[in-house]
Amino acid sequence: MPQKRPSYIIAITGASGAIYGVRLLEYMVKNGHVIHLTVTREGWYILNEEAGFSWEGNEKEIASAISKYYGTSTENLHYYNEDNLSASIASGSVHIDGMIVVPCSMKVVASVACGFASNLVERAADVTLKEKRRLIIVPRETPLNSIHLRNLLTLSEMGVHVIPAMPAFYGRPETVADIVDFIVGRILDSLHIDNDFYKRWNK
Repeated sequence: MPQKRPSYIIAITGASGAIYGVRLLEYMVKNGHVIHLTVTREGWYILNEEAGFSWEGNEKEIASAISKYYGTSTENLHYYNEDNLSASIASGSVHIDGMIVVPCSMKVVASVACGFASNLVERAADVTLKEKRRLIIVPRETPLNSIHLRNLLTLSEMGVHVIPAMPAFYGRPETVADIVDFIVGRILDSLHIDNDFYKRWNK
């Protein structure tokens, strides 16, 4: 039997830092992982504002356009609209190795912490939690108020890996890409995926 390839959900939501999701998506699809991608409406707006990405059409057309952009097979990438609650990733019966919400807005943090699954991102995260699979969120907000902190603590206590978009500078980054890659590298580390995205501490 052919070996099953790892499959992950990547969700991009309406918080600044869309480039983190773009860079992670690029790495994952180019390295043979099967990706189930969903983007909120606000996420699409910020993708266009911050990174210049504006793919339109139905789900298959968007998946095809993204696959073509990254030079990968459409077998590696599946795209679902945020309102498609009949998508495969809305069910726990579909095997997924993990889910990453990057960037993760405080709205999504609050919804997931309260079990309020009003769209596909929130439902997929809820499924990931109930199936006790790996869920990573990359919150991007500053400063944080007490409600944000309580919601993040709730998720952490449920086993969610909270990786704030807080880059380190001991590697002396020279470009914005270096700063982005540090966060993406830490996400990959949390997924136990080998990478050389950033300079590791070594004294």
